[in-house]
Amino acid sequence: MTATCTWDVFASLDGYGSYQEPGDWGGYWGKQGPELLRHRLETYGEEVRMVFGATTFRGFVDMLAASSEGADVRDPWVTAMRESPMTVISSTLREPLDWPDATVAGGDAVEVVRRLKAESDVPLRSHGSLSLNWALLAAGLVDRLQVTVFPVVTAATGVEPVLAGAGDLDLELLESTTLDGSTVELVYRPTAH
Repeated sequence: MTATCTWDVFASLDGYGSYQEPGDWGGYWGKQGPELLRHRLETYGEEVRMVFGATTFRGFVDMLAASSEGADVRDPWVTAMRESPMTVISSTLREPLDWPDATVAGGDAVEVVRRLKAESDVPLRSHGSLSLNWALLAAGLVDRLQVTVFPVVTAATGVEPVLAGAGDLDLELLESTTLDGSTVELVYRPTAH
């Protein structure tokens, strides 16, 4: 049996995954509510194997190291994600990693994920990792594209358009959920167009 692979990403309505100064948005663009946080915890409460690229992995390690207890970046779903087994695809990182149950896989990311899909007993999930997931989309390895769209437009401060390198895709809507009355999670089955 082949494990499913979900790419989970946050975006502003205009498609940006993050913002730059002088943006004063804060985590989740300041739009996290109890339904969103509960839903994220339920999502990460299921057994998964996380797959990160090196840049996203480093970003999470730095973000968590710079935060204090009770900060947005230490929400329970992030803790659940951090406690899941993880494969970091990198040619530069070396073990041991500052992350529980994380291993480094070198080599071609597409081949690493193809192997993980064939061997894993649990679904694969990636949060962020834009360039990694663009390559996985191009190879047809992403089974579910989960985009959480926050009710903001970041035209002046947005960086990292989350789908800029994804190529042309046809999307079949599998699920849609409105959280806290304004944030929308869309789950699609992507296929190359």
